[in-house]
Amino acid sequence: MTRSAIVVESLGKEYAVGVAERQNVTFYDVVSDWVRAPLERIRKFAGRVEEADRFWALRDVSFDVAEGEAIGVIGRNGAGKSTLLKILSRITAPTVGRATIRGRLASLLEVGTGFHPELTGRENIYLNGAIMGMTRREVIEKFDEIVSFAGVEQFIDTPVKRYSSGMYVRLAFAVAAHLEADVLVVDEVLAVGDAAFQRKSLNKMSDVAKRGRTVLLVSHNLGAIRNLCTRTLVFESGTLRFAGGVTEGVALYERSFASAGAGFEHTQFRGPLAEQVGFDSLVFRQGGEIVDIVDPLLPATIELHGHATRTFPTVDLKIAFFRDGVQVASCHDTPAEARMSEGEFTSRFDFPPDVFRPGRYMIGMGAVAAVGTWVWGQDVVAFDVSENRGGRSADRSEGLIGLPYRSERVQ
Repeated sequence: MTRSAIVVESLGKEYAVGVAERQNVTFYDVVSDWVRAPLERIRKFAGRVEEADRFWALRDVSFDVAEGEAIGVIGRNGAGKSTLLKILSRITAPTVGRATIRGRLASLLEVGTGFHPELTGRENIYLNGAIMGMTRREVIEKFDEIVSFAGVEQFIDTPVKRYSSGMYVRLAFAVAAHLEADVLVVDEVLAVGDAAFQRKSLNKMSDVAKRGRTVLLVSHNLGAIRNLCTRTLVFESGTLRFAGGVTEGVALYERSFASAGAGFEHTQFRGPLAEQVGFDSLVFRQGGEIVDIVDPLLPATIELHGHATRTFPTVDLKIAFFRDGVQVASCHDTPAEARMSEGEFTSRFDFPPDVFRPGRYMIGMGAVAAVGTWVWGQDVVAFDVSENRGGRSADRSEGLIGLPYRSERVQ
């Protein structure tokens, strides 16, 4: 009989919002706080907060994962996925319920988790192995394979604080995947690596799962979820909405997105410009009319409506199209960076016929005003393209998108 590698029972995690202690740096600050806010001080010391200050990141979550299973954990931003993984990794404790893990666990929740920036890559490999309960002999046996997989041979004796983000994540993943842990927990950190490394990492996780180890993967790459996982857990607003087959779970997740024409939630966007450049809605037009389902044989126009709270000298606004978590195309609303005035704006994108193939697409959108100043929303809106091919055979419409091109045969 197959044993359970992970058992989660009635798990809940509550956070108190807005009651963190302020760091007082002078004696005057301490006395002022004492005199001006005695009730607040007592409330904080007693650990009491108002109901409005409480937020449940997870509530009443129960499931189990069998040994050797590869489970995909999916859901919108803020659904509770990362909180779950932090509890499983013993980074934070649950408020109620419990999570039991059989065997050694390796987790990769963010770039460089468990790495000490002052230590070299070599030293961090041994440190992470010790943290996971590996013996020095076990780490030595895997050392060369880890370094080769990460591709950091030249810099293995360099402090990791000098690594690029790509080098950092490659080494962190290599350590987590190669050391002999029974359960591998991976959050959406592989997005940091390049496409080749992402494929390499997914192949490694597939190999790990085939060897009987348990994999828990959080990812927006639905193609990876379909190819790697045997089951899915779909989270929504801190609750486990679905646990079951991959096809059903992915379909439920995709239906949770706004359709074209619906308004956007502010929480879907992140970045330094999130409070200054906002995106409000997106609509498709064909033949001058707003459509819910796009006909691939007709020209289409996308209208993106938003607002800016101030004037920017230059802004580069972009929308990107995704199929199964893979970006297949992107567009910019001006040929070069252009001025954006305070107030509302509408950006229009015109497409010829035969660009969009039948199926469901996700759209991400964002803007860059300067280096390090940006806003981005991933998978903000979904739209469907009908199966209409105008009587043409399917083999004349292959691929994720149709390239607008001209061709000529000369004999």
